[in-house]
Parts: sequence; structure tokens; C-alpha cells
Amino acid sequence: MSEPTAPVPPRPLGSAEADTPVRPGAAPPPGATVPEGLTVSRRRFLEGIGATAGLLAAGVLPALASALPKRAQAAEPASAEGVADDPIARIAERNAPVNYPGRPVSYAKPAGDEKWAMVIDATACIGCRRCVYACVRENNIGRDSGFTYIKILEMDAGSIDIEHAKLDYKKGGQPGKWYLPVQCMQCAKPTCVYGCPVIATWKEPDGIVVMDHDKCIACRNCLITCPYGARHFNWVHPYVPEAEVNPDLPYEEKEGTVEKCHFCLHRTRNGNATTACTEACPVGARTFGDLNDPDSAVARLLRTRRAFRLKEELGNEPMIWYVG
Repeated sequence: MSEPTAPVPPRPLGSAEADTPVRPGAAPPPGATVPEGLTVSRRRFLEGIGATAGLLAAGVLPALASALPKRAQAAEPASAEGVADDPIARIAERNAPVNYPGRPVSYAKPAGDEKWAMVIDATACIGCRRCVYACVRENNIGRDSGFTYIKILEMDAGSIDIEHAKLDYKKGGQPGKWYLPVQCMQCAKPTCVYGCPVIATWKEPDGIVVMDHDKCIACRNCLITCPYGARHFNWVHPYVPEAEVNPDLPYEEKEGTVEKCHFCLHRTRNGNATTACTEACPVGARTFGDLNDPDSAVARLLRTRRAFRLKEELGNEPMIWYVG
């Protein structure tokens, strides 16, 4: 299905997002076109991310061993008291509900026993943006709303210069370049949730941070308190062609509210235990799974690969890791 070309709507004065219109020019998947007018909050998103990335050692993807892989080369048995000594189990335990009202959002089934997380292999990512296109289609993101949940940063091989990374590169897979996908980190300690004055956003028992569009009062405080620039405000009614509307997710009610990535919880809680972006990646750079399952792909990756998390020094405990 083709995505329409639409102009970027005027941004009201005082907008909480300092967006600069750019046109992602990478080749879309067959049968799809790039939604012209997608906007990226470059300054807001890139601000401060370089602090973590600057610590990485040199290489095609310089890798920083976070506290997790330093201790998690192999799982340790549970103690006699029944408290798991496995660091992955400890991370899953910390990934607890925050401001959870006791019921799921209206567009999702109740959470199960899983603790969802994602690992992204930045050495594998080719910058094709297929994850971006799949996410836009899956989540009723307005073709004229001026944002996407996922952004892909292009940098020179051997360098970590996120502050000057390119978001509007024309084509992925270029020699001498590497690519870093970024999105909502589904933090265990989500400052965006703590900052909401009406509890219109919360963290569910399976670790997914969600939005209740009926409760959102458009104060946009969560945009300010999110250190990853991963929340977006709908200044206009999101336009999605009628034939492409996903009936499993909110659409009409998103106007004038904040939206964000939610790990495709309508899929992951319905037996399809993967996200649209993971499914769309042609090179397997994304791995999604359950931290509570020691044999899951994400748990195995975190035990065997050196990993880092963006802005880890802020203490948000992101549930998206990068390996290289």
C-alpha cells in the first residue's frame, strides 16, 4: 500500500517540539513511498545522547560494556532464598509497573507474565528505514503529522558523533557509514510517566509504557521529561488513508494528544510475539523478546554480546540495548 504525499502542516507558535522538516529519501520497500513531510525533532532528540555514546571505544561500531554484560557472561543459579542472581532476572524484576491504574489501555489485552525488551545490532543495521515504514503503517501514524516513532541516525564508520548524525540521508547502506536506530526506550524508570500530572501515561506490568489518549490533557510535559525525544504531539488530526487504518489501534482519538511507541502491544499480547519493526527488518538487526524467559533471543544476546544503552547515566534504565 502506498503512503500519500502530504505537506507538513504549519507548526503553531510555542510548539513543544523544535521540529525541522526534512524529507527521508531512502528507498522504501516495494509498493510504498516515503511520506513526504515527515519531520524529525533533531535538536531535541540529539541533545545529550552524545554523552553516553562518547564513552564508546573506537571501531566500526564501538561497543561499551554496560553493567549488564560485565556481570552477565553466564547466568548464575538462583540463591537459596529464591532471589535470582542472574543479572537479567534482576533487570526484569526492576522493570515493574509505574502509575499502573490496574487495567490495561482500551486498545490492549491485559499484560501477561512477560517482560518485553529489545536488542538492536547496530553492526547489522543498513539504514534502509523499512522499520520506520512498517511502524508508520502499523500504528496509524498520521501521514501529515510530521513525525515517526523510529529515527535512524547515520554516522561515519569509526566515529560516534551523534550530535551531528544525519537523519535525512538519501539512501542507506553507504560505504564508510553506520546506522543507529532510536525510538522510545520503554524505560524501567520512565521520567515521562513520572512527569504526567493526570496519569495519562503509565508503565504496564509487562514493561510497556503506554498512552491513554482519552486522559491526555495536551500539557506535553512528558515531551519535556523524556530524555530520548521519543514522544510526539498531534497538532493536526492524523491523516491515514481509510483503507490503511489499523482498527486494532487508536486513530480518531489521537488528535490533540501525545503518542509514542508501545512495542506493538496489540500484537505482542495477541500471540504474535514480535513488533512490526522487528518483523520488517531485512537483515535481522532487531531482536524482540521476553527477559523472563532465559532462553529467549534477547536474553541470549545480552549474555553473550557486549552491549550499551543510550543515556544510561541518567538512570532511566532503558529496555532497549545495542550490541556491536
